Amino acid sequence: MSQPNLLQGRRLFLRNAMLGASFFTVRGLLAELLTQTPSQTEGPFYPDHLPLDTDNDLIIINDQLTPAVGEITHLSGRILDSRGEPLRNTLVEIWQADNNGAYLHTKTGNAEKRDKNFQGFGRFMTGSTGEYYFRTIKPVPYPGRTPHIHFAIKMKGHEKWTTQCYIKGHPGNSKDGIYNSIKDPKQRDAVTIDFAPVKSSRAGELAAHFDVVMGFTPGA
Repeated sequence: MSQPNLLQGRRLFLRNAMLGASFFTVRGLLAELLTQTPSQTEGPFYPDHLPLDTDNDLIIINDQLTPAVGEITHLSGRILDSRGEPLRNTLVEIWQADNNGAYLHTKTGNAEKRDKNFQGFGRFMTGSTGEYYFRTIKPVPYPGRTPHIHFAIKMKGHEKWTTQCYIKGHPGNSKDGIYNSIKDPKQRDAVTIDFAPVKSSRAGELAAHFDVVMGFTPGA
């Protein structure tokens, strides 16, 4: 697929997925008490050298033709305040290990097998609806950790805030110390998400939805 068509396809997916799942989810949230997303450690593998390409498509680096290896995942959600209102002009960053368990970091494990076609890090600035979108891969386990994706939320007037999301039903969750450090079951559920098949995809792509509820209300 050419780059213009790929971009158009991502936009269509973002529109359809978010107008459906995201808005439905938020309507439900307004009817009940929001669960604040728990803060979690940044970890040791935030990229020590950022890639030249830091966009929201981690599958393709710049104009290269070879995609990253892994199960392509459309990861989307909204950044919300404590009342469920969307937070605009919020920088969302994600980073994760590639399909071989290697990070974009000089001290990563399995460095000799790192997928050079996986961007490993991406950024997205939210608009008025608080929505973000990334095209990435389904996370995989590596020694000592269950599969996860790191998130950093950055906004003017607030300290950088980090968390992680996990795969619902993955057997490694019960043995992961960082995951189980979340003692509140509701907060643990809030960072545990489905990676569901996209019905219209012939390539076996997945969709995952992760809303982040911050613990403050701007101006309050």
